[in-house]
Amino acid sequence: MKPSRFTYHRPTSVAEAVATLHAHDGAARVLAGGQSLAPMLNMRLWRPEALVDINDIHDLDSIEIDGDKTVLGALVRYSTVERAPLLAERLPLLVEMVGHIGDRQVRNRGTVGGALVHADPTGELLLACLVLNATIVVQSPAGERRVPAGELYDGAYSTVLTADEMLTAVEFEGSPAHHAFGEICRKHHDFAIVSVAACGDVAPDGTWSDVRVGLGGVADTALRLADAETLLTGTMLDDAHIAAAARSALDVIDPPEDIRASADYRRHLTPIQISRVLRDLRSRAANPQIDTMKAGAL
Repeated sequence: MKPSRFTYHRPTSVAEAVATLHAHDGAARVLAGGQSLAPMLNMRLWRPEALVDINDIHDLDSIEIDGDKTVLGALVRYSTVERAPLLAERLPLLVEMVGHIGDRQVRNRGTVGGALVHADPTGELLLACLVLNATIVVQSPAGERRVPAGELYDGAYSTVLTADEMLTAVEFEGSPAHHAFGEICRKHHDFAIVSVAACGDVAPDGTWSDVRVGLGGVADTALRLADAETLLTGTMLDDAHIAAAARSALDVIDPPEDIRASADYRRHLTPIQISRVLRDLRSRAANPQIDTMKAGAL
C-alpha cells in the first residue's frame, strides 16, 4: 500500500515547525528519520493531513556538553550515538543499547527524537532514557517545557505531548559508573520480547548504590522497577538479593500477547532475564574489561 494524500512542509526553524503543527490542530505528524513513521503511513495506520519534515532544522542534530549534562538534539542519528567516543565515555549504557536497534540502515537514518515520540514499549531508546533519568525537552508555540522520561508516556505508542508540541532535545545527567543490558529476541536485532537495563555504583567494600533497573516489552510502556532497586541498594548484588529483585518484577508487569510471544512466555522470561543482567552488572564491575570487549563486539 501507499500513504493517503497529505501536504508536505519542510520548515527551517523550530518556531516554524511548531507553528505548522499548531495550524493543523493535531492532524500533522513530524518526520525525522522516518524509520517508524514511513511504514505506518504506507500501511495507512496513520493518515495525517500533513507531514512536517524537520531535517532542515540543523541545530537539532548536535551533541552538546554542559558540565555533567549531555544534551542530544532530536535529529541525532542512532549511528552517531553508536560511534561517538564522548558518549561512550559519558553514557556507555545508551551507546550499548543503541547498538541493538534494528540494522545498520535503520541506525543510519533513525533518530533519538523519533524513537522517543514513537513510544514503542519494546524500544531501546525509551528504556535507556528511563534508566538514565533523562529529561525530554519539548517546544510549542507557548514556549519550552521539560518532561522527565518517566512521565513522557501514557500508554503504548502514546505520549503526553500535545498536538502542537515537538520534541527538540534529550538531556542526560551523569550516569552511574557500571551498567549492563540484555534483551531476548526471536532473531538478532528483532523487536525485543523482554529487555532489561541496569546500572549502579559500587563502593570499595562491594556494596551497591544508585541501583537502577528498567524493563521493556512486558507492559504498555517501559518500566522502572522501584521495588527491585530498593531490594538491591546497599547489597553486594549477591544471588539471593538478585533472585528476590527478579521475582518482585512479576508484581508490576502486564505482558502483552502478540505474534512474537505469548503473555505467559514473557512472564516466564522476565525474572530470568533480570537475573542474567544483574549478574552481568556484577561481573562487569568486578572486571571492567568485560565492558570493553562487549563494546567492541557491537
